[in-house]
Amino acid sequence: MFVGDSFTVGSGPVPTGRAYAAETARLLGAQPVIAGAGSTGYLNRGRVGRDFLTSFEVELSWRPAPEVLVISGGHNDRRWGTPVLRQAASRLLWTVKARWPRTRVVMVGPIWIDRAPPKAYAVRDALAEVAAQEGVAFLDPLRERWVTGDRAEVLLPDGVHPTLAGHARLARWLSRRLADSAAPTNGPSARPRQPASVQGPGRSLPGYQGP
Repeated sequence: MFVGDSFTVGSGPVPTGRAYAAETARLLGAQPVIAGAGSTGYLNRGRVGRDFLTSFEVELSWRPAPEVLVISGGHNDRRWGTPVLRQAASRLLWTVKARWPRTRVVMVGPIWIDRAPPKAYAVRDALAEVAAQEGVAFLDPLRERWVTGDRAEVLLPDGVHPTLAGHARLARWLSRRLADSAAPTNGPSARPRQPASVQGPGRSLPGYQGP
């Protein structure tokens, strides 16, 4: 299963069934279940008025536990400070672990097909810190070079979202990493830690419209 933003669910001429999440599942011989929406994130609620936690609760949490849950995003959260971002990401992981203690959880950091702004790296680092603290694998798309030739081959004219070829490249990368990764598994005794005081992610913060 996947929770994510427009990169995960598809955008423009790329439908959900051809986006990298669905392609990754096909490469692994698995059945994908994909939740989320464009412009959303750990904090950003986008046009649909929900963040990743809400997408998980509404679209996935009532289903049987999957073998793997991929949480992919952060692109739309770069206008918030890293402390509140870490709180929101931690709260989502605690919720997932409480609901599905045996599911392998993998976090994928923010995706930029072309050059990423400095804030993207701050978001990446904050999410990687949360993943390490909570014992889940973290995969970093910012370490990869996605444009290796003609920029238009992998990037749509909006300069943000991948083309079909770009999604295929992301899927090949992610499927290899998921297959090769010895990501920690949350055992049956894992108990989610609770924050002393955490504001619901994004629920009283003004959102902006992102990818």
